[in-house]
Amino acid sequence: CDGAGSIILASEEAVVKHNLQPLARLVSYHVSGCDPTIMGIGPAPAIRASLEHAGIALDDVDRIEINEAFAAQYLACEKELGIDREKSNINGGAISLGHPLGASGSRIVAHLANEYARTTGSKYHLGAACIGGGQGIAVLLERT
Repeated sequence: CDGAGSIILASEEAVVKHNLQPLARLVSYHVSGCDPTIMGIGPAPAIRASLEHAGIALDDVDRIEINEAFAAQYLACEKELGIDREKSNINGGAISLGHPLGASGSRIVAHLANEYARTTGSKYHLGAACIGGGQGIAVLLERT
């Protein structure tokens, strides 16, 4: 590992009990698998399933961050899903910010949750990453 990060995930009950001020609400998440020879496309099915579980469309999402394991991997997901570049990795992705092994997920979630403080009117933020061996993971957040 060359990175570390942490986030706090709390139930609604814990938020009330401990008087916490959440940055976002976790709406849905999904982990998926794909053919390991095309492992970089793993975020695409994970994103689709997370959105389907939440009952929303990709067009309803205001910010998207897909971890860029490498440039072609991100571009394949962008093409597969028809992602609007104007709302994806808008502050730079893993290529420009760094790809801290072991901390990518917490970096993405923290970035998307804190993006609510910098924007007005955005409701849904979506983060995703590919995982070696042919997996993908996605998480959908909502403004609280």
